[in-house]
Amino acid sequence: MTDKFISIEAISKRYPGADGGEIAVFENLWMSMARGEFGCVIGHSGCGKTTVLNILAGLDAPSEGTVIVDGQAIRSCITRAVDIGGGKITTLEGLGSPQAPHPVQAAFIAEQAAQCGYCANGMIMTAAALLAATPHPDEAQIRTELAGNLCRCGSHVRVLAAVLRAAKEG
Repeated sequence: MTDKFISIEAISKRYPGADGGEIAVFENLWMSMARGEFGCVIGHSGCGKTTVLNILAGLDAPSEGTVIVDGQAIRSCITRAVDIGGGKITTLEGLGSPQAPHPVQAAFIAEQAAQCGYCANGMIMTAAALLAATPHPDEAQIRTELAGNLCRCGSHVRVLAAVLRAAKEG
């Protein structure tokens, strides 16, 4: 299986902000992916607020919430691209394929954990990041890690079972 990832390199300048913090202003943004490269010249009027989600959506990549950046599950809709410059981004499609699903994806299928699909991306990506860092978490660790993901149809028990199964079969 080819290594599916996205690498972002942002060239920006940082200026003092009015609140004592810093403001990042993009000049260039380059992305390398398994399927090619994408470059974007933002210019001096860039506000530094371009999110990972904006970039992925602009590339016809998944436009859903959670991705894994350097082993950490993050929300792509609220993470500024400049903040992950040089990071390795894995999307849901980068975890596995229909022929060779990631253990978490396989466990979600086996446990029928995704009902409506609303939470599937966030639950799977968060669980995959957790299991990469903690291969055999206990139930309390799983619940804590998944607490920020909302399931509209109430399949939390099945999601928990799927993550426990993936940890066991991993």
